[in-house]
Amino acid sequence: MDFDKKIEELTHSHDFAIKNQKGERRTKYVLYLTLLTMIVEIVAGTIYGSMALLADGWHMGTHAAAFILTIYAYSYARKHSNNPSFSFGTGKVNVLGGFASAIALIVVAVVMLLESSFRLINPEEIHFNQAIMVAVIGLVINLTCAFLLGDHHHHGHDHHHHGHDHHHHGHDHHHHGHDHHHDHNLRAAYLHVLADALTSVLAILALCAGKYFGLNGLDPVMGIVGALIITKWSLGLMKQTAPILLDGGVEAKVLEEIKASVESPEDKVTDLHLWRISGNHYAALVSIASKSGNDVSYFKEKIKSVKDISHLTIEINKV
Repeated sequence: MDFDKKIEELTHSHDFAIKNQKGERRTKYVLYLTLLTMIVEIVAGTIYGSMALLADGWHMGTHAAAFILTIYAYSYARKHSNNPSFSFGTGKVNVLGGFASAIALIVVAVVMLLESSFRLINPEEIHFNQAIMVAVIGLVINLTCAFLLGDHHHHGHDHHHHGHDHHHHGHDHHHHGHDHHHDHNLRAAYLHVLADALTSVLAILALCAGKYFGLNGLDPVMGIVGALIITKWSLGLMKQTAPILLDGGVEAKVLEEIKASVESPEDKVTDLHLWRISGNHYAALVSIASKSGNDVSYFKEKIKSVKDISHLTIEINKV
């Protein structure tokens, strides 16, 4: 084979960024809907002197900011997907977007917790009709947004599965596949919508209880309950994303399985690193001391049987 053609065959892209065009497009629809609702509520609240409308309008603004962050993460990852300054591509931008949004959601929950606690200690007059109207509007908007995002926050397509094996000068192997990916960026946007919908449901229940049964104290209590639930969701998302950003989160048993698949009396793993380069792509570096004469392709197949690795580098040291 011609040398240049061989080099072209062995060279592959490091584009491991998630390409969820439908999810990105629907997030934009959700952003436009959120911004429109925010403007309408702020204008109406100013004209009619309704603090409930004003408060919900500005609250919508915090979610709009989160959706802008989500869309920016998609755009940045796509724009720099083949930028050589990113050693393993921009797959982690999606994860970073999810992590940042989770932090923003925790801030919203803390503000809710503080405001609800203050109102529990110092009760304020509640304009039930206005407040219920705002909560119902918010619920309808958020259910619409949840419908837009819900079908796509956990499905998608993997466009690139690469195997990359090195033995002395190196040998490249490519495989392509289809998989469900972990779109943490869209997951975060979906949680923002769910958080707002949950807040609206709890508010409607509390306000109706206050209006018809005089249980005014239930409103701030529901606010505290909502804040705690949102905090739990946010911490869950942070727990998913933080280890990926820190090249952690790989279970020890997986490393042991990889070692066991390779090792024999004549082949021993001397160095092993496994980490995520995006929400659903793994990279591995394996050094093997061998006197069996087995080549790179042999070990590659052994490791693939344990874990689907998108970027695999194998070093064999003959002993």
